[in-house]
Amino acid sequence: MERNRRIVGLCGSLRKGSYNAMLLNIAGNLLPDEIDFEIAHFDDLPVYNADYDLPAVETRPESVTKFRNILASADAFIIVSPEYNYSIPGGLKNAIDWASRGKDSPMLHKPVALMGATQGQWGTVRMQTAFLPVFTFLNMNPVLQPEVLIAQAQNKFDEEGNLNDERTLDIIKKKLENLIKASRV
Repeated sequence: MERNRRIVGLCGSLRKGSYNAMLLNIAGNLLPDEIDFEIAHFDDLPVYNADYDLPAVETRPESVTKFRNILASADAFIIVSPEYNYSIPGGLKNAIDWASRGKDSPMLHKPVALMGATQGQWGTVRMQTAFLPVFTFLNMNPVLQPEVLIAQAQNKFDEEGNLNDERTLDIIKKKLENLIKASRV
């Protein structure tokens, strides 16, 4: 009998009422019941500094160790993020910097599905493109299709955080199906 798959989500927006947090919750709720899902929070991580990382110290900061342990439990990842200055938000990039260091990186070789929502016209396409070198460095398996690029999010989510666009929901479901398949390889 195959064990349950575990998917860990990361949200690039720390803002209350974030469309991306709503999107990550929706994605988690769309996963089949046999998939364990957890969101890894990183708002308490210090700014990456190699002086506080292995081998310069015996142990990493407690918040970093906790964060990396959550990521290590994952078979795959869902990253949902806005686009800041045409790229990856700094807090999310910092979290990935902490997670990517060392031969024990909990993100190495794992499948990842990337999604994003924005109030603008481009639907986070630049942020998603900026992630490709990160995924290459970590030798991750990005699920590239279908792309989930939600533009004008303010017109697609209601006040309760529901996504009211059926076409977009279908695309998200297909992306998640592809992520689950990739996690079973």
